[in-house]
Amino acid sequence: MSAPAPTDSSAEPARTRLWRTPAERTFIHVLVNTAAANITTSYLWFALTFWVYLETRSVLATGIIGGTYMLLLAVFAMWFGTLVDRHRKHRVMVFSAAATLVAFLIAGALSLAQPESALVDITGPWFWLFAGIILLGSIVENMRNIALSTTVTLLVPEERHANANGLVGTVQGIAFIITSVFSGLSVGLLGMGWTLLIAIVATALAGVHLLLLRIPEDQPTGSVGRGVDLRGAIAAVRLAPGLFALIIFSTFNNLIGGVYIALMDPYGLTLFSVEAWGIVFGVAATGFIVGGLVIARFGLGRNPIRTMLLVVAGMGLLGALFTIREWWLLYAVGIWLYMALVPAVEAAEQTVIQKVVPYGSQGRVFGFAAAFESAAAPVTAFLIAPIAEFWIIPYMESPGGQQTWGWLLGDGDARGIALVFVFAGLAMVAISLLAFATRSYRLITAQYRAAPEAAATDVDPGASPAPDPTSAPGGPVDPRAATHPPASPESSGRIHLEADAGGDSHSVPWSE
Repeated sequence: MSAPAPTDSSAEPARTRLWRTPAERTFIHVLVNTAAANITTSYLWFALTFWVYLETRSVLATGIIGGTYMLLLAVFAMWFGTLVDRHRKHRVMVFSAAATLVAFLIAGALSLAQPESALVDITGPWFWLFAGIILLGSIVENMRNIALSTTVTLLVPEERHANANGLVGTVQGIAFIITSVFSGLSVGLLGMGWTLLIAIVATALAGVHLLLLRIPEDQPTGSVGRGVDLRGAIAAVRLAPGLFALIIFSTFNNLIGGVYIALMDPYGLTLFSVEAWGIVFGVAATGFIVGGLVIARFGLGRNPIRTMLLVVAGMGLLGALFTIREWWLLYAVGIWLYMALVPAVEAAEQTVIQKVVPYGSQGRVFGFAAAFESAAAPVTAFLIAPIAEFWIIPYMESPGGQQTWGWLLGDGDARGIALVFVFAGLAMVAISLLAFATRSYRLITAQYRAAPEAAATDVDPGASPAPDPTSAPGGPVDPRAATHPPASPESSGRIHLEADAGGDSHSVPWSE
């Protein structure tokens, strides 16, 4: 694979030097194409959730759909990471685009073949088949996000990773806003059929653009196991003591995320029409952009793990408070603040992974982390949705529930959901604060501080010897496909940050 362009720390400011080489311009094309794909799949995914709740008024149905999405992501993430390490990134992206398009076409055929009454009948097979196919198409598209994380290393010089990853976060935040607004408007004004057709056309157009791109990369040289290379991923994680503890810390955010998956849309659709809820959620999603820009400007401090746990505690406190009264402004501001904190949690984990894991095995480690962390949300969603629908919501609508909790939650139509948010948020605060007292927290903190020295000796488990960087056709290859290069005085003093949810990243000086 082609090596990044030579760096020059004494050159003009980074903002004026960006995107001048062919490789950097290719990265911009890849970024825009991936953003378009994310917009399309998220647009259809949000629309499906809105449509299901409006047609069924079932918290259970939306909870199952949301939980299934996260469960499938957990199941497939390791396979996605293996494919990213095994194949050229362009090939992985083309496969992902084609699979998503096929899934959406099948869903479109089902919508034409079956009446809408059959598609919204949650007791019948057509509803679950229709929703399941759309979910599979959306899940496969996530493979491109793992590949995109590696193209930053592949195409952008090291000292400009901050700028590149910051641009990723900004684009993804904008995409999330567009998705939220247009999904609600599309379902409310056009219906699910036309929404699906728009998604099919947009996916096809993005696929055509992707076919025209060329990413300069040689065939990966690392030895990647057949099928799902769980052994290679575990070996890479074990090379960095404490990395597994970091992944567990990151699941704290996903635990409360399962509650939001199951109940956030039903609560919002209680306060707003579907069109208004889409707009409110889109405006609140500007928190992603603001949070990412704050990280890009100020970093995460000397200990990102500490920052992550404090932020998770803050997210739990928000979850306990932003539905304490049935006020639309309180809910909207609370969601904005929550989303502003998400990039910090994701970025803390990515900072450590990029410092201690070799490039040739990053796909598998990212996939392993995504699988482990994503598994937390569906467990919560599957538990919370039926408990809320069949027990907590009826209880809060009864005189006894209103008398017991009215002093705390006030009056309204969704006080049962609010009660779930309160207890889930307080549980998150307690768990994240208790983590500070664990041995794992001390271990991962020490590992992070020692990472600049460790990076020079880390190798990709099972990797072949690094190829001659001058022998590849078409130019030099990136030796990081097999190992980390020796740390130089210029590179060992920086940490690199990337976030796949908030998408934002930066490089900041590192010191003991």
